[in-house]
Parts: sequence; C-alpha cells; structure tokens
Amino acid sequence: MFWTVPTLLTWTRIAAIPLIVAVFYVPWGPPRWANTVATGLFIVFALTDWADGYLARRLNQTSAFGAFLDPVADKFLVSACILVLVHLGRADVFAGLIIIGREIAISALREWMAQIGAVRSVAVHMVGKLKTATQMVAIPFLLYDGVLWGIDTRWWGTWLLWVAVVLTVWSMVYYLQRAIPEIRARAR
Repeated sequence: MFWTVPTLLTWTRIAAIPLIVAVFYVPWGPPRWANTVATGLFIVFALTDWADGYLARRLNQTSAFGAFLDPVADKFLVSACILVLVHLGRADVFAGLIIIGREIAISALREWMAQIGAVRSVAVHMVGKLKTATQMVAIPFLLYDGVLWGIDTRWWGTWLLWVAVVLTVWSMVYYLQRAIPEIRARAR
C-alpha cells in the first residue's frame, strides 16, 4: 500500500515542503510573487489531505501505512510553513513553539499509547480536527500577507493563528486527560 493513489497524494504533500520553502529563499521575482505562489502551493497541497482520505475510503485503499503517513505529512507541512512564517516575521515565535511542541508531544503520546495497547484513548477528537482546520486557513493567509478582495490577510491570519494556538493547547490538554488513567495505571 506504499504506492496507492491516496498514498501518492500524501507523498506529494511531503514533497511540496521544499517547494513552498524555496519560493521564499530563491530569488526569482518580486516578493509579492513569492507570497502568491507559496499561498497557491500550500492550498493545493493542503487540499490533498482531504483528497487522500476521501479516495482511500472511496477506492477501498485504506492502509495502516497511509493512516501513519497522512498525519506525519500534515505535521511536516504545517511545521515547515510555521517556521518560514516565523522567519519572515509574520508569525510569533511563541505561537510556532506551542504548535510544533504540541505536535511532537502528542505524536510521542500516541506512539506510547499504541505500544501499551491504549491508542483508542487518544484517538483523533473534534477539537484536534478544528485545530487543524484553523491552522490550514491561517497559514495561507499569512503566506499571502496582503490585501485580497478587501481582506487584510495578515490581520486575519494572525488572529486565526492565535485561535489555532488556543485550540492546540485545548486539544493537548484533552488528549493528556484521556491518557492520564493509562499513565497512572502503568506507573504502579
């Protein structure tokens, strides 16, 4: 199941990361072009997150490998873009640290919970999905960094990123609360 259509879409999300980052660091045109191209690339590749899940179910090509790779690709894409945005001064470093730190902590927690056979207690919850959706809207707004159809994308992107930070902390607390009974049981 390494090379199914859904898994290939997930791989393209990972392959897109150097492209999106390079747009800002390879001199090839006015800065406005870089913003527009990076935004377009991010949107196209973020949509593959929806498409790969839909196609996996529709084509009956779900797999354990795909279930592993999909969230990894999302975390790589979001983390890379957050780091670029922090470097460009469009995102606060603390927002970046909270978002990336949570992803590392919850990934480690899920891995540990899987090893002890309690992975269901930290299954994806609606707060986590809402966090991801908010990030996926905030990031292209911040990548674009201008006025689009009368919308100040930096203002809205910054506001949405902080909403994502709140949801990030909320979801982390939720998952930790669900895991604490298992952690306590294993500590005895």
